[in-house]
Amino acid sequence: MKKYRIGVDVGGTNVKIALVDFDGKIIYSNTVPTRAEMGYEAGVNNIKQAIKELMQETSATAKTIEAIGFGLPGQIDYKEGLVKNLPNIPGWVNIPLAKIIEEEFSIPTRLDNDVRCAALGELNFGAGKGCENLICITVGTGIGSGIVLNGKLVRGASNAAGEIGHIKMQMTGGPLCGCGDYGCFEAYASGPAIVTMAKEYISGGKSAKYKEMAPDGIITPYLVAQAALQGDAVSIQIFKQMGKIIGTGLASVVNLLNPQKIIIGGGVADAGDILLEPIRQTILDRAMPIQGQSVEVVPAQLANSAGVIGASLLINS
Repeated sequence: MKKYRIGVDVGGTNVKIALVDFDGKIIYSNTVPTRAEMGYEAGVNNIKQAIKELMQETSATAKTIEAIGFGLPGQIDYKEGLVKNLPNIPGWVNIPLAKIIEEEFSIPTRLDNDVRCAALGELNFGAGKGCENLICITVGTGIGSGIVLNGKLVRGASNAAGEIGHIKMQMTGGPLCGCGDYGCFEAYASGPAIVTMAKEYISGGKSAKYKEMAPDGIITPYLVAQAALQGDAVSIQIFKQMGKIIGTGLASVVNLLNPQKIIIGGGVADAGDILLEPIRQTILDRAMPIQGQSVEVVPAQLANSAGVIGASLLINS
C-alpha cells in the first residue's frame, strides 16, 4: 500500500494544503482562506474541512496517510505540538493544534515554524539537496531563517532558533523593528525597508519606473523588483543596496556557522541576481576568507511549494 503525507502551510491570508508523496511530489493541493478575523476555532475548523476534502478527493484514509505536518508563521513548540503565538494571526495563542488534529483524524501530526519547514523542503527536494550545512532565509515582510547543521534542523533550547532577522546591525539606535527593538537586520533589509527606500528616492526627485507601474500609488517590493528586472536604474540601485545590507548581516552568520549554502527565497528574492550578486560579493568582502569562500548563495527552487513539502516531512525531522 503506497503511503503519503499531508503538508499544511498556514499564512495570514490563506492556508495551502497538499498531499505529498515520499519523493516530494505534490499529488493534490488546495488553498483555503485562513479567516484570521474569525478567531482560531473557525480557522482550525476550516483547516479540518480542507483536510477532509483532500482525503475525499484523493481517496486517502488514515491508513494511507503516514503523517500530517503544519508550518505556521510564529512561535511553535515542536515537542509539545503547541502553537504558542502567531503575531499576524490574532487569537492563535497556546493552541494544542497537533492534539486537535490527531484526535480528529487519528493521524500523527507535527508542527513547526513555516521557514524551518521551507528549509526542510529545500534540503530534501530543492536547492539544498545533497547539502548537510545550509541556511534557508526568506526575505519578505520580515527576514526569517531555517538552519540545517550536519543534516539536521536546528530548533534551539526553546524551539525558537533561526531569528536571523533580529541580529543587531548597530550598537544603539537604528530603525524601529516590529519586535520592539531598534537596529535589527530585517528593519534595514526586508520588504518594508525596500518600500521606504523607494519612496525616499521619489521624494528626492528621482524618476523611477516603479512609480509609473503603481497606478494606485501603492509601491510594493514586487513592483520595485519588476522595475529592476526591466532595467530601471533606480530600482537596480535599491536592490544593490539591499544586497549589500543583507550580505553584511549574513557575513556574521557565515562566520558563525560556516554553511555550504545560503538559500534565499521570499518575495524580495524575485529580483534574482540583481539582489543575489551584491549579497555574494559582500559576503566575500566581509566574512572571514575560509568561511566566505566556501559558501554558495543560491535562489530557492521550490517557490511557494517549499512550505507544504517541508511540513509533510516533519514526522521524520
